[in-house]
Amino acid sequence: MFQHLIRRAPVAVVAALAAVTLGAAAPAPSVITIGNFTFGAPVVTVPVGTTITWVNGDDVPHTVVANDKSFRSKVLDTDDRFSFTFTRPGTFDYFCSIHPHMTGKVVVKAS
Repeated sequence: MFQHLIRRAPVAVVAALAAVTLGAAAPAPSVITIGNFTFGAPVVTVPVGTTITWVNGDDVPHTVVANDKSFRSKVLDTDDRFSFTFTRPGTFDYFCSIHPHMTGKVVVKAS
């Protein structure tokens, strides 16, 4: 149906049509599930202003603690959640204070 239009359309219009048809790139996950003693997304890259929510899917407690002390959750029991909004760019390494081998990283990029 659109073939005759696409052949004659400028490149910018074709790109816009493709973006609408195919969908824009998927955003970084805003939920990180904790399971099997790991953070489900060990490294995520997000824009400034993103709120990340960690959800404990394990049957043992965990925490989410930034190495630079910019955020710290309470002890999260099964299905508990902790959210933090990243308001400045940077790299934020974090770990579980109960199980320090569990680590993750959020890279926050300026918009």
